[in-house]
Amino acid sequence: MGNRRNFPVASLCTTSAKFFSVLHSMVLTENRLFLIDTLDNGSELAEQSSGISPDIRMIFEGSTRQVIQLTLECISWVQKAKYVLFTSVYELEGHAIDTLKARFNIPIYTIGPAIPYFELHGNSSETMVQNVPSDLQWLDTHPPCSVLYVSLGSFLSVSNDQMDEIAAGLQDSGVLYLWVARGGTSRLTEKGSEMGLVVPWCDQLKVLCHSSIGGFLTHCGWNSILEAIYAGIPMLTFPILFDQAPNSKQIVDDWKIGWRLKEQQKDGRLVTRASIAELVRSFMDPENNEVKNMRKSASELKVAEDGSSQRNLDAFIKDISQGHDGMLID
Repeated sequence: MGNRRNFPVASLCTTSAKFFSVLHSMVLTENRLFLIDTLDNGSELAEQSSGISPDIRMIFEGSTRQVIQLTLECISWVQKAKYVLFTSVYELEGHAIDTLKARFNIPIYTIGPAIPYFELHGNSSETMVQNVPSDLQWLDTHPPCSVLYVSLGSFLSVSNDQMDEIAAGLQDSGVLYLWVARGGTSRLTEKGSEMGLVVPWCDQLKVLCHSSIGGFLTHCGWNSILEAIYAGIPMLTFPILFDQAPNSKQIVDDWKIGWRLKEQQKDGRLVTRASIAELVRSFMDPENNEVKNMRKSASELKVAEDGSSQRNLDAFIKDISQGHDGMLID
């Protein structure tokens, strides 16, 4: 519609640039229909096909043909835009961004993290004790880096059995935790202990920036990752589907600011309470040198508010304000 009316259209991609690049490589491949068939059938042939990343099977594990086709159709439309915006940061994904810039003949801007960090510096009445949320008040009572923040997403979560294993593992670990579980608060409260607080919602960025938070058990949604990086918090990864598995890989293997709590499991086995308790205990151990180094790396990776993304956003605004193809936009 925008192109028909000669409006310059900007495509906003809310995934990581690396994830997008993997999918776009599949769009470009000549034998795409064959790959869709093999992925839909669960065949190992897709892994052996030339020109396709092994990460593809990780992304589409358990997906239907319809989901695969719709995903690739969405990716193919991006190249019809006049600009491409990523809610990422160049310093995080420089190689992927440079790869995409070489493929596309349109401007690509990284303008992330697209998170409300400006609200952290507000004054308002929230600074008054009576208006501070109960979860933040609870965090105020605990020492620095002593609490594990747990959130497995807003709507795509794990099975009840896996939830029970996580709850039991956290309890057995002896680690303080704040768990946000939309829809499962009462169930988890019953299974919890005095070491944890379970709430249906919180201001996640404010929680992650609280001094008592020492780690984040996350499903690896892209926005959650950006918020954790902004706060300089290391992560325990528990990916569930789609882009979360490759996001986990970036956290652990590329940036080295996290550990895997859940490996890629094709047989649907649960992550047990024993393995959860052991890893959480080690992850939150203040004397663990590996974790100390990881926390230092996370702090160094912390996103600056006036860095490359701000410059890119300014450049994008300047670009559209000067008009595209002779058209001036006020």
